This record gives sequence, C-alpha cells and structure tokens, in this order.
Amino acid sequence: MASNSKAQWDQLKALPKPTLAELFAADPARLDKLSTKFDLAEGYIRFDWSKTHLDDAHISGFEALAQAMDFAGRRMALLSGEKINVTEGRSAEHTAQRGIGKDTSVEEAHALHQRMASLVAAIHEGALGQVKHLIHIGIGGSALGPALAIDALAREEALVQVHVVANIDGCALEAAFAKADPATTMIAVASKTFTTIETMTNAASALHWLSENGVEDPYGRVVALTAAPEKAVEWGVDETRVLPFPECVGGRYSLWSSIGFPVALALGFQGFAEFLDGAARIDEHFANTDGAANLPLRAAFADQYYTRLLGCQSRACFAYDERLALLPFYLQQLEMESNGKSVTFTGEPVDGPTAPITWGGVGTDAQHAVFQLLHQGTLQVPVDFIACITPGDALDPAHHRILLMNCFAQGAALMAGKPSSDPARAYAGNRPSATMLVDDLTPAALGALIAFHEHRTFANAVLLGINPFDQFGVELGKEIAKSIEKGGATFDASTTALLVEAGLA
Repeated sequence: MASNSKAQWDQLKALPKPTLAELFAADPARLDKLSTKFDLAEGYIRFDWSKTHLDDAHISGFEALAQAMDFAGRRMALLSGEKINVTEGRSAEHTAQRGIGKDTSVEEAHALHQRMASLVAAIHEGALGQVKHLIHIGIGGSALGPALAIDALAREEALVQVHVVANIDGCALEAAFAKADPATTMIAVASKTFTTIETMTNAASALHWLSENGVEDPYGRVVALTAAPEKAVEWGVDETRVLPFPECVGGRYSLWSSIGFPVALALGFQGFAEFLDGAARIDEHFANTDGAANLPLRAAFADQYYTRLLGCQSRACFAYDERLALLPFYLQQLEMESNGKSVTFTGEPVDGPTAPITWGGVGTDAQHAVFQLLHQGTLQVPVDFIACITPGDALDPAHHRILLMNCFAQGAALMAGKPSSDPARAYAGNRPSATMLVDDLTPAALGALIAFHEHRTFANAVLLGINPFDQFGVELGKEIAKSIEKGGATFDASTTALLVEAGLA
C-alpha cells in the first residue's frame, strides 16, 4: 500500500466511533446530509445512509483516502475505455453499453443494440414462427442478470415467457422443459467464449429436446449471445441470429449488452431501452459528482467503515419486495467475484480485508429466519434494505402497508435497540443499516439500482487498490474438473475416495 494511503487509513482508524444515537443527537442536519433523493426521468430512488456510522470526520477522512488512491483518475480511466483491467490487459466498457464511454465504443454498442432490436421485433412479429417461450441458457453473469431483470419486471405480462437455466444439474433444464412447448420455444445460448462447459452441455441437451419433440430444424430455433460470434456460427447458429457483444464487457457486467436479449424479448425493446436509460442516469451522476455527494462512493465509504475499521466480515441485503428476490444473489457475484481479491492491482499483497461476504434474502420471510442474529447475535452485520413505495400486486393495500412498515421497523429496531432486565430479551442496538427506497419498480429504476451497485463495487476496489475486473479465482476448480474428466490425474486421498464412491474413477 502506498505510504500516503496507509496514513489515511491510520487516521481513519484513530477517529472516535460515536454510536448512532449519539450521531443523531449531535447533528440535527444528519438526515439531510446522508439521505439523498435521486431523480430518474420518471420517479426516483431515495438513498439513506443516515443510520450508518458515517460522520463528518469519517467522511472527510474517506474523501482524503479517495484522493490518495486517485479515485478521480481511475474513474476517468474506467469511463474513457483505458485498459483498467491490468491483469488481463483490457478495458472494462460496460458503461458504453449505456451510452457513457469512449465514442467508438458507444457507437459500437448502439449498432449492436439496433441489431438486437431488429431480431426482437422480428420474433414478436412472427417472422420466426410463433414464439411463446424462450429457454435462456447461461451461467454466472450470463444468467444471474437476465434472471433478476425478468423476475423483477416481467412476472405477469411478458411478451415471451423466459426460463433461465444455469445449473449443469439436469433437473434445472428439465424444469424449464416442463414449462415450455417445443413447437413454440426458442433457445438462447449465452456464453462469452461459447465454450463454457455447463452452458454448452445444456445447449446440446436443449437441441436434443427440440429434435426428439418434432422440431425439424433445432438450430433454427437458437439465438447466440457471445463475444465469440465465429464460434457460434461454427457450432451451428445462423449468423443472422448471433448477437455479439464486445470482449471488454465482463460477464457480471454484461446484462446491458446482448446478454440482455431475453429481457428485451420479454419486455419489448422499449422496456430494455428504459432499463439502459435508468443505468445511464447513475453513470452520469457517478462521472460528474465528487466526494461524498457521489452516491456509489458514499456507499463505499460506509462499506469500508465496517469492513476495514470495524472488521465486519459480511454485508446483508434484504429486499422488501418479492420482485427483487434475486437481487442478493446477483450482488453476491458482482461484489464477491469483483473484490474478493488478496493482491493489489500491482500484484502486491493487500494489508487488510477486501470484499466482505454478501448475503441476504427477502423481507418479511427473512425476519423469521435470520434476523435473530442481526439483532442479538455477536456478529456486527451492516444491512441494506431495499423497498418500493408502489406495490407490485393488486391485492388489498394492507399487504404492502404491512410490508413497508416491517421494513422501516427493522432499520429502526437495529439502530435503537431495547434494554431489558432480562438479558435474553435485551437488544443492544447501534446496529447499522442503509435504505434504498424506490418509488416504483420500473425498468429505469431497476437499471439505476444495478448500475449504482456496479459503481459502488468499483469505488470499493479503488479505495482498496485492487482490480475488480478479473476473476482468476474461479479457474482452478474448472481446471481440476477437466483433469478428472480427462483421467489419469492424482489427487489427495479424500478426493480420490469420493471419485471412487461416485463411480468417476
């Protein structure tokens, strides 16, 4: 770590750590300072960090740290298309998919989106026959993003029903088959390299399912979403149904590219365009706002307060909206694959914790499952609450009123606590939370939420001095699996015994 950043960390660690109650009592303007209404083209999101332990002194300290770590320079490098992914020697240009970035990359993204829009329109107009279902096959970022967006935005009135399959476990693919009619089903194969073993194995089985159920030209039902279009054509997909995306768009950041094809197919391309626009609003804010007023950077300040200064090993996210049930799973990959590193971007060992474990669930279910630990356990866990003012259902308004009351009550209870003469019934309080309150879960609002978390992840990486855009940690297990398939490899006694027991050796 550079000596100047070490000095900033040391100063932050030495600052007094007031309780939440003390912070509110000492600063009547606290809510106004740490709660921001972010306007979208229609609607808004309120971001509230007032129930975290950030105060003026810590914010100033973190702003100095950001300056020492050249946050502005690294942000510019990201948004201008420089090779910020230094270990792989390439840029990270997912924001260009939303119109923010190097001119040539933005132009390329626009052209590829138009290609996708044309195919989506052709399918909706019946040019490829009647299409009622799409089985979208991918894994990691190629599946988590589409699954989240479709579950959030297209539960009831989807133009095409989309079934996302990621797991190589055949039960997952069979479940999708059970919901779809082969005669009216298309297959999307999403793989950056078009070699991912889980995806390609599932794709081959889907083609077999179509064939054995009377579809004469199974390959004619396939759309390929890939950064290796030549491999897709070689595999058998007609080039008119290959939707490329750039190599510089990483998997967990790829929802904005042709990986978003199933979202556009389910919503219509206009809905997908609104999704991109919402993300672009956050991009513009992130690019043009400095210091703690920059919402993703402010969130990173709070993240680092708990991880680096207090030693918290996890961060929880609870969506008080059934439509966002998949958000914690999406954030797990985004944050843990990006920042789960042990070396800096220059290859030196880090001198402290990097990414905490991201986990979470859905309220109010989680209140009856894991909130015991949050309120009375010995672990300190910062919590994010995400809720929507406008309900996603048409039932008695009591449902949504009770949902929101529970969400806000949990944050209040975590902060305030409650003393008791009976230790088993005492709540310590002083437990932090942040709240993101969306007025209505539109495509633009979801796009903004996801882009906010992308930039939050990047801001954390800058403060830590690490590269969030490689993911070498996922490779070793894949290599060993391939060596098992090949045969002849030697393993430890435990692994050998398991292979023999399962009939794999």
